[in-house]
Amino acid sequence: MRAAPSERQGRGILWEIVSPAVLLIAWQALAMVFPARLFPTPVAVAQQMWDYTATGRLPLDMAKTLTRAAIAFVIAMLAGTAIGVAMGRLRILDRLFSAWVIVGLNLPAIVIAIVLYIWLGLTEFALILAVIINKVPLVITTIREGVRSFSADYDELARAYRFPFLRRLRLVFWPQLVPYVLAAARTGLALVWKIVLVFEVLGSDGGVGFRISELFQFFDIKGILAYTAAFILVVLVLEYGVMRPLERSVLRWRTDRA
Repeated sequence: MRAAPSERQGRGILWEIVSPAVLLIAWQALAMVFPARLFPTPVAVAQQMWDYTATGRLPLDMAKTLTRAAIAFVIAMLAGTAIGVAMGRLRILDRLFSAWVIVGLNLPAIVIAIVLYIWLGLTEFALILAVIINKVPLVITTIREGVRSFSADYDELARAYRFPFLRRLRLVFWPQLVPYVLAAARTGLALVWKIVLVFEVLGSDGGVGFRISELFQFFDIKGILAYTAAFILVVLVLEYGVMRPLERSVLRWRTDRA
């Protein structure tokens, strides 16, 4: 017999809880093999992370990085979604700007950052703009493919019943687009975090990437891992506390229909 959905969900949650424990055990085992100055234990890293937090240094750097990432993420999602919808619905726009999207997807992020830093200086605006330029093509591609996959039958049904534009948008267009928006958001978040950190290493007045670069100059591996672990914890909280509940809530109609 197949397990009930609630039972399968419970097993999935159990494995997700076991996974970090296995990672910590493996980390501890490796720390016992390598010298402490090269591979500190999880306890030592946690202690370092607590010390940084107590002094206020870690929260300040984390706040700067998260603020930059949030601004870039929101702007890139809005712009990329609008452009992706337009390119998915209007073939002439797709043909006209498709090459631009391909160039944007393959242009190295480091090149964009360096060029903008040269043009605009080591400013907050240059950093955020560089992140936006790197993320927008990915959002455009995901949303465009989603719009292309829309069912023509639903459009014909809406026209047959003479749905007003707003009702058609809410009942026909948006439900089909939501999965692709969520996919773009999830992959976009993963990309934004990494790009912001890299650009902070290149040049900024603070943030997690800036601090890791500073610690690297002193070969402080424990401090680097402390900042990395803190950043990973924030990402996990956002994933399990925001993205997954939001996804379940928005896509609940699929489960109910099944």
